[in-house]
Amino acid sequence: MTESKTVFVFGSFCVLLDNSISIKDEEDMNRKISYRTKWQDEILRYFREISNGHVTASDVYEYFRGEGYTIGMTTVYRQLDNLVSLGKLNKYNIETGCPACYEYIEQDNNENNTVCFHCKCENCGKLIHIHCNELKEIQKHFIDFHDFFLDSKRTVFYGVCSDCRKKEVTNID
Repeated sequence: MTESKTVFVFGSFCVLLDNSISIKDEEDMNRKISYRTKWQDEILRYFREISNGHVTASDVYEYFRGEGYTIGMTTVYRQLDNLVSLGKLNKYNIETGCPACYEYIEQDNNENNTVCFHCKCENCGKLIHIHCNELKEIQKHFIDFHDFFLDSKRTVFYGVCSDCRKKEVTNID
């Protein structure tokens, strides 16, 4: 049993917390995270089917409701968080105030486990993830020359996607 005490000082008073946790408690917590459920399997199946896509918790919820499943948003969030903890999904918070996006990580494909930047279309809102060696070089340059780490999960390049550019050209003609 590991035992420690934490003291918090608030102005003129102190709070003493007992932070004891047994190895058995820690193992139980890890087991709960790694315990596979029907919903984990179903959500992973969904992500494999839509591979290379970013979806929100609401997208997952709407998909399963549309397929006739009875599932709550709390279950969706809990399972998505568990799958992120297990390394099966990446979670991206692209913009403040916007819902997080989730992306399936191919376990056999190292490319998806590398640096991934994002492009967001200012016209239609499409989010595109980019695996690009040149962007890795820019990230390395920032670290080497500016002592600054670019977080690829939060770095977004804004512009206009190819579909919207084609529509603009068509509208001009």
